[in-house]
Amino acid sequence: MATAMASLVLTAALVLGSPGPAPVALAASSATFGLRRSLPFYVGIMTGLALAALASAAGLGALFSHFPNLRRVLETLAALYIVYLAYRIATASPPTDPSNAGGAPRFRDGLLLNVINPKSYAAFLAIFSQSILPLESTPWSTPWAYGLTAVTCLVVAASTNIVWMASGQLLTSSLRRPHTARLIRGVLATAMVAAVLWTMFG
Repeated sequence: MATAMASLVLTAALVLGSPGPAPVALAASSATFGLRRSLPFYVGIMTGLALAALASAAGLGALFSHFPNLRRVLETLAALYIVYLAYRIATASPPTDPSNAGGAPRFRDGLLLNVINPKSYAAFLAIFSQSILPLESTPWSTPWAYGLTAVTCLVVAASTNIVWMASGQLLTSSLRRPHTARLIRGVLATAMVAAVLWTMFG
């Protein structure tokens, strides 16, 4: 069990913590709006990820495998939404500007980001098919195995996303200088779009 857990944690860190659209968006939001203003976005992302895990365990992930056109439509919607968030970050005011309080991505933004992104479901579908935790065989062992696997993955994702947010927070002081701020926000927004393109076509 210990070996399976270690393998699952490593897999989850690689799959859910790698620099995809959501982690990069968290770092960009934290850098641009500050850690505190980005917390609702973080909670929304984690809630959306939890819903994706639940739906994948219920078999929704397989639906995308059988209907690739549906997957492509949702993937395109998610990509467009990331581009919209990238635009908001690229054109934001400095994090110390009180008028900027309403510009930070909200809980709804984070929730939609993972709920409409088929990659979230695909990630859990891959984890459930290859790294499900082995439990002693009982009538309830399968649901418990899926539940424990999902919770472990969500804990790993929550931790890695905090690291991404903290990394973005390190750039906040640099954003107080207007010329540097424009450059950093542009780089972060570009990184978000690049992460989307890499996820879709990489």
